[in-house]
Amino acid sequence: MTLWQRKRFTVATLIPLSVLIYACGSGIPRGESLSESSSAVPCERDATGAKGELCTMPPADSHGGHGTAAGAGHGDHAMDLGPADATYDLRFIDAMVIHHQGAVIMAEAALEQSQRPEIRQLAEAIIAAQAQEIDQMQQWRKAWYPDASPEPVMYHAAMKHDMAMSEEMAAAMRMDMDLGGADDEFDLRFLDAMIPHHEGALVMAQEAQSKSTRPEMQTLAEAILTSQQAEIDQMQQWRKDWYDQ
Repeated sequence: MTLWQRKRFTVATLIPLSVLIYACGSGIPRGESLSESSSAVPCERDATGAKGELCTMPPADSHGGHGTAAGAGHGDHAMDLGPADATYDLRFIDAMVIHHQGAVIMAEAALEQSQRPEIRQLAEAIIAAQAQEIDQMQQWRKAWYPDASPEPVMYHAAMKHDMAMSEEMAAAMRMDMDLGGADDEFDLRFLDAMIPHHEGALVMAQEAQSKSTRPEMQTLAEAILTSQQAEIDQMQQWRKDWYDQ
């Protein structure tokens, strides 16, 4: 088991986290959201219900009882990484590194549990590509922000400044979940989890294209948009072919 797997936050059912607007640990009064288009929800959930501090994220309906946001497309996600200021790229790197780690965790689970060669091949591709991107972003962070704290940061929309990202928020950013054992519907659960996870990365990459001025970030954003959209299309086709969904 890898370090990322040991850090996994287990839930009993797949939770449609889509892409969150950073608000956990912000001291926002309960029931008050940072975005007019989002609603307050707990950062953590378990089989008995909700617990923990409130985050804000767009409402999502279930898809076929498997926890994927119905019709989840690029417009259904709304993450606020903050303004195009001097530390925008730092916040993007910290968010995307953690988000990528979540994809790697799910892909490693697929290698352990899935019997389909298509899923296993996809999992290997995700691990290879996203591990390389994680390494590249971490190198950029050291070069561009040598004085930054080693802890990941996020944007506090209400206070309009950067703050340390809590472990609860990092878990939500990774979209941590237990995909379950190697039963007949493991691949469906994997697809229902990885599709919205990839869609979250697309939203973040599109935002980076509009806010970052670094050519390296523009290149990375374009690579994410191209590769992960292709993988979304493939996964949606498999879900239709294999599960008629």
